[in-house]
Amino acid sequence: MGSLYFDHSATTPMRPEVIQAMMPYFAEHAGNPSSIHMFGQRAKRALDEARRTVADLLGAKPAEIYFTSGATESNNIAIQGAAKSYAMFGRHLITSAFEHHAVLHTFQALEKQGFQVTYLPVDEQGLVRPEEVEKALRPDTILVSIMLANNEVGTVQPIREIAGILRRRGILFHTDAVQAVGKIPVNVRELGVDMLSLTAHKFYGPKGVGALYVREGVEIAPLFFGGHQEGALRPGTQNVPGIVGLAAALRLACQEMEEESARLRRLRDLLEQSIIERIPDVHINGHPDKRLAHISNVSFAGLDGEALLLALDMQGIAVSTGSACTAGSTEPSHVLRAMGVDPLLARGSIRFSLGRDNTEEDIRFLIEVLVPAVSRLRQMAPAGA
Repeated sequence: MGSLYFDHSATTPMRPEVIQAMMPYFAEHAGNPSSIHMFGQRAKRALDEARRTVADLLGAKPAEIYFTSGATESNNIAIQGAAKSYAMFGRHLITSAFEHHAVLHTFQALEKQGFQVTYLPVDEQGLVRPEEVEKALRPDTILVSIMLANNEVGTVQPIREIAGILRRRGILFHTDAVQAVGKIPVNVRELGVDMLSLTAHKFYGPKGVGALYVREGVEIAPLFFGGHQEGALRPGTQNVPGIVGLAAALRLACQEMEEESARLRRLRDLLEQSIIERIPDVHINGHPDKRLAHISNVSFAGLDGEALLLALDMQGIAVSTGSACTAGSTEPSHVLRAMGVDPLLARGSIRFSLGRDNTEEDIRFLIEVLVPAVSRLRQMAPAGA
């Protein structure tokens, strides 16, 4: 069978069409888009076209799209920039305990600067309830950030409902849409958000390039200084090949979204059904319906998830124990803890995230390797583990 990749939520391989779109801008059209000569203007046209493409696919205006180095930078610019820009109106911020660390750690950094942060709970299926958001609002609340879809369990949040509550109060709303963009329809006008973060390598684009949507009229204080690029919100020479690749990858992902989501949902359901039928004492984490099609997070009682990951890796199968950004941590997933999953059960959790190249044959091979691996590790586990 060779090697099988089931870790597409960590990153995805670049599509050949994306690589092809990027290639001319590494050498043949390698001008700086800030230069006024023809080489620079050729690069600028590519940059402008990519911006229009991303804006159109997100339901935004081109002037509302800012290119960055990826999701972490986009989240930091949005959250820190908005907090600092609107601090005169209040210093209370809201997020959830369920967020990616690129968001959580940013809020924790703002707490050290004198901001007050409320970390909302989620229910056992990973949902932030709109009424909990409304209950947490204060007269000095200036910003709320809730992710669109969770990276570990795939739960999709009720962003439209939350946005409606915040819009009535005039409170800024940011969403980390990294796992959702390219997987489910994402239209910033329909969602009602003021800011949205995304990154290309989650939908078969290049690593090291992302984008931030900022609704027209929202003022963001820049974190960096030195140039006029990206409206001076993200100064520095733009990564033209990467930006071209981001736009190409997003266009392809949106074109194929409906068909690919249905295919991945069938594969995910086959995987989960096979696990439940053949392995006792397992639990599927996340919402049964309101979740992304390609993610399955499974807790295997009586074993350590990292040991299972390594056992599968030895058989050429790549999976994850959670977010790629927390790999190596000995602590149970903060996402599963926020959902109330027992810490021992959380330690035995594996995230399977499927992608374009996975097939039904791959799922069946995975199950044939997974069943004996789980049995062997359970037998080796110390009593009471």
